[in-house]
Amino acid sequence: MFVLEKLELPKLGLAGLEGALTADELALQRSVHQFAETVMRPIGRDLDRMAPDEVVAPGSPLFTFLQRFKDAGIVDLPTLATLPNEQKGRLMPIIFEELGWGDAGLALLGLVSSFPAFAAYTTGNPELIDRFGNVLGCWLGTQPDRGGDVVDLDVQEVHPGARQDKGNLGARVEGDEVVITGQSSAWVSGAPIAQAAFAYVPCDYGDGLYRGAGLQHIAILIPLDLAGVSKGKPVDKLGQRTLPQGELFFDDVRVPGKYVVAGKDTAIASMVGALTFGNMEMGATFTGVARAAFEHALAYVHERHQGGVKLVAHQTVRLRLFTMWQKLEAARALSRRVFAYNYGPHGPHVMASITSKTFVTQTALELANEAIQLFGGNGLTKEYPVEKLMRDARAALIEDGENTLLGLKAASWLSRWYEAQHDVH
Repeated sequence: MFVLEKLELPKLGLAGLEGALTADELALQRSVHQFAETVMRPIGRDLDRMAPDEVVAPGSPLFTFLQRFKDAGIVDLPTLATLPNEQKGRLMPIIFEELGWGDAGLALLGLVSSFPAFAAYTTGNPELIDRFGNVLGCWLGTQPDRGGDVVDLDVQEVHPGARQDKGNLGARVEGDEVVITGQSSAWVSGAPIAQAAFAYVPCDYGDGLYRGAGLQHIAILIPLDLAGVSKGKPVDKLGQRTLPQGELFFDDVRVPGKYVVAGKDTAIASMVGALTFGNMEMGATFTGVARAAFEHALAYVHERHQGGVKLVAHQTVRLRLFTMWQKLEAARALSRRVFAYNYGPHGPHVMASITSKTFVTQTALELANEAIQLFGGNGLTKEYPVEKLMRDARAALIEDGENTLLGLKAASWLSRWYEAQHDVH
């Protein structure tokens, strides 16, 4: 039982019901929040209203963001990789929530543009680090004609008697080179401005593309100035317009074999590891989006008058605000729990990351939608920020794995866990 001497207002932090953050964690949170507020939000508003070609053109505010993001050193993946796991589990969700609160598309771009550098650093190979450690990159995993098969790498969801489509993007090993032919899908984040790609590609090692019902893969770093590489136009899309995405084309592009990060026996596990990190990060980033929607709604109902009083004076409005708050706190708690699990003694596991990614992105969409409803007609206009939040959140239910398919993947892992625990087959 708690004994209270008097009733006081709740003490809330930037992220609501904060527990005991250390002084260093609070300082980091405030620093990233200030960057998100003063740099990301203004640039994000400007980019959202620009045509895709303008977003990636020289002199675009996008490059101002990237330079300031780099100078701030907020998401320095090589440095983060050296931290103890307990610190990673506590610091990273704080960082990504604030970045998502600032602008989801820019937050994701800041991360994915570092993927080739991060992959190079994880190898410990000085040559790869020198070649890719300081370039603007992208993560090539998504492929046309394959859709959700790219997520179902362990072929849990293939129809009985069938096998996955091979698509038109593929690689083959020829001596000490890897030859890549075909095109990516249009959804490669960062591709229109990238200098290198960290790619997962179906690969023929000399014994065909297929291994059972699924495809063999290769994980490889690809300089995008190699002969035969070209780019498509950036996609004109509904949401996350601050995150340029586009196709990459490969016409028998010969990549040195020394740029391979994971080969025949390790590539699929490597990609699942990348997906595990990506889904986990999406949970934290879109907690920030959900929080932004709630905060805008909370401010608006204290300003707008309806029925002779401020909106917040109406009981139904207060109840709707509380429901938003409740969902936000649940999303944050789950996101941080998954970070703690993945960086704890039993993790990481893709099932954990899927749990937060699917729940949080759905929650972000629901909160953005409810914010628009509270704003009324104003919420539908570009004069107010909530319609952008809804568009950004809507995209999240598909990127880094479509939520329904991800849920099926997680359910399969749960079933397999139960069978192993109870010796059921």
